[in-house]
Amino acid sequence: MTTTLNETNAPVPPEKPVPPEKPVPPGKGAAVIPAKPKRGRIKCIVWDLDGTLWDGVLLEDDAVTVRPAVVDHIRRLDRMGVLHSVASKNDPETALDKLRALGLADLFLYPQITWDAKSGSIRHIAKALNLGLDAFAFVDDQEFERAEVTHQTPEVTCVDVADLEEALSRPDFRPRFVTDESAKRREMYQAQLVRDDLERDFTGTNEEFLASLDLAFTIEPAREADLQRAEELTVRTNQLNATGRTYSYEELDALRSSPGHLLLVASLTDKFGSYGKIGLVLVEKGERVWHLRMLLMSCRVMSRGVGMVLLNHVMRLAAEAGAELHADLVETGKNRMMQITYAFAGFTEASRDGAHVVLAADLARLQPPPAYVRLDVRD
Repeated sequence: MTTTLNETNAPVPPEKPVPPEKPVPPGKGAAVIPAKPKRGRIKCIVWDLDGTLWDGVLLEDDAVTVRPAVVDHIRRLDRMGVLHSVASKNDPETALDKLRALGLADLFLYPQITWDAKSGSIRHIAKALNLGLDAFAFVDDQEFERAEVTHQTPEVTCVDVADLEEALSRPDFRPRFVTDESAKRREMYQAQLVRDDLERDFTGTNEEFLASLDLAFTIEPAREADLQRAEELTVRTNQLNATGRTYSYEELDALRSSPGHLLLVASLTDKFGSYGKIGLVLVEKGERVWHLRMLLMSCRVMSRGVGMVLLNHVMRLAAEAGAELHADLVETGKNRMMQITYAFAGFTEASRDGAHVVLAADLARLQPPPAYVRLDVRD
């Protein structure tokens, strides 16, 4: 079950559907890529410790006083699916011990406690979480530290802790929907930490490691209960999004019930738990040609190879319907992996208008699912 909440846990009124972007007129050169909605853009907040999470300087006085209002915001945003980490110039062991003593350590993913520049710490966190820097905010009481981060990583939103209340009221920090999966997002990333440790210590091949995870991949038609998460995927996913196009809840609901369209969701589990709903497909079904209007996968499963499984499932459905399969690709500058996925599946360029590309599938090149994943297709 999903819940529609705002940052105060009050019901959120439905927003107007996002109109489809207008096609680029022929001969106008590169396509204009529709901007992602600003609301809920911040996916991870990185916090300083001294003078920000707590009052005082830890190395000068162990009896620092945590700021209850800051912790309340962290816990509230955590329940809404916003991730948190730390970038602090401090002694790592001392700072981590203090976070554990305060019962706060589990709230922070990949904390970076070092004497190095904080922009570098944020880059490390972004790489570990597989998120773009433009999805990050950095909160610090020191103007110098914020200026360093702004200079080295201008994509990051910097916030003076003195302005925290005002900053967190902005749309950037307020997801439109809070789904069951949003509330479990930190737990999913923590499970990924266990997987990463296991992979580092694994001595076999990559296929043998994936087989050891007991992966199960499910593909099924989208239900009404899936639509909030589906909209969230279109907004949050950049690297593994074939078009960069976003869809509102209302648009997805209309497409779900349209006889001329097919809207599929995909989920993944392994022996450590569920990754949640991590894939989305939209197909426009014509008599002779099916058109793949949207293909996206959560970046959290980039290394699992299931994007190719989902694409081949759509190819198989088109072949069974006796139709050709075309696919939209918009070169956004961030989705190079989707171009590679289509190429490996045998798609070739059929037409181009600037950054808008139409690809055609070779349905004779269908590939079975890899042996390391169990595929469950539901009606």
